[in-house]
Amino acid sequence: MSGDLYFLIAALCSGVAALLHLVCIYYGAPGYRFFGAGEEIAQLAEKGSFVPAILTLGIACVLAAWSLYALSAAGVVGPLPFLQPVLVSITAIYLLRALVGFFFVRIRVRGTTVLGNSPSFWAWSSAICLLIGIMHLLGLVSK
Repeated sequence: MSGDLYFLIAALCSGVAALLHLVCIYYGAPGYRFFGAGEEIAQLAEKGSFVPAILTLGIACVLAAWSLYALSAAGVVGPLPFLQPVLVSITAIYLLRALVGFFFVRIRVRGTTVLGNSPSFWAWSSAICLLIGIMHLLGLVSK
């Protein structure tokens, strides 16, 4: 595969992840529970706190920006500032998040994993981050 295709796949994955974060905000506590965000976040949403929505919106914006950078690397949109170093940083963050997340699956605090997320959340979200990180890495290496 070409570097452009790897970056297109990475852009699609980051874009879908951004949209899923917006779905969590829309559905509130049930959405946070479904996606494994943790009971504390779900309870805050139930109580009407804006904290879960603000945090989740922030993550969605970052993921959308990362999708845009991958689209730029694939040539779908024009060149963005600092494209190469930003792509290297995005790749490193995705891969580091995957490794840390897999480590968090094994750590238990008061019957739950680190930060209150379920073990399944850490496992599947880390696998997704690993996939997206590898797509970015392959795209960088191919270009």
